[in-house]
Amino acid sequence: MINIGRINRLKAIKQTDFGVFFAGGEFGNILLPRRYVPANFTIGEELDVFIYLDSDDCIIATTLTPKVMVGECALLEVKEVNDVGAFLDWGLPKDLLVPYSEQHKPMEVGRSYVVAVYLDNTNRITASSKLSRHLEERASGFKLQQSVDLLICGRSEMGYKAVVNNTHLGLIFRDDAFRTPVYGERLKGFIKAIRPDKKIDLSLQQTAVKGRDELADKILQHLQTHNGVSTLTDKSEPEDIYREYNVSKGKYKNALSSLYKQRKILIEADQITLIDN
Repeated sequence: MINIGRINRLKAIKQTDFGVFFAGGEFGNILLPRRYVPANFTIGEELDVFIYLDSDDCIIATTLTPKVMVGECALLEVKEVNDVGAFLDWGLPKDLLVPYSEQHKPMEVGRSYVVAVYLDNTNRITASSKLSRHLEERASGFKLQQSVDLLICGRSEMGYKAVVNNTHLGLIFRDDAFRTPVYGERLKGFIKAIRPDKKIDLSLQQTAVKGRDELADKILQHLQTHNGVSTLTDKSEPEDIYREYNVSKGKYKNALSSLYKQRKILIEADQITLIDN
């Protein structure tokens, strides 16, 4: 089966002066223009190609990899706005359309927006900034403390909105964001809670004991590889702690306290030292 808007592995069946044709099943033969054909490529070989519709709405292949594919979300810049809608730069010769009906607010040239990419009812690859139309807001298949991929897509009075694993929408409450996430930023997060209405609460850190234990192990490993000494103490700047461990100062202090009570480290004014047991 050919998946438009995704990378497909296809078999070359015919070569012409203007490119190579691949077997496209229900879509017939699909052309890979000559400029994209790899050197020394021969008929009968298979090749990974991205399938989309060209400017004439004909199915065509390319070896270029776009910035986003169908079923994914990304931050993309607007190149042009006309009577049809906004056109985004997604790394292919034909720009990606966001119809006016799929714009959360009117898009402007030069600005970037988080969009979801989907196939419309004519198999055209289309984008939308109305994310709630194309992503689930009710949790399904997630577990508490599960690690997830996030894409920051907005702000609210309570915190920061994020796309979760390209499929769902969730919220990071302000108190659970030890730094201010940037619109369009990709980062790792965790499922903090699933509310009674199935809405997803997110955290940028693990909140369970498991997360604390993992941080303590990282601190010990850091000490072992730095001659048993670190200048990151409980008095260090939050930015320095985050740069090294990707956690808040509060969580770092809790981990240091735990290690100190276990008599694994010595905490001094300007450094922590690994105790040789």
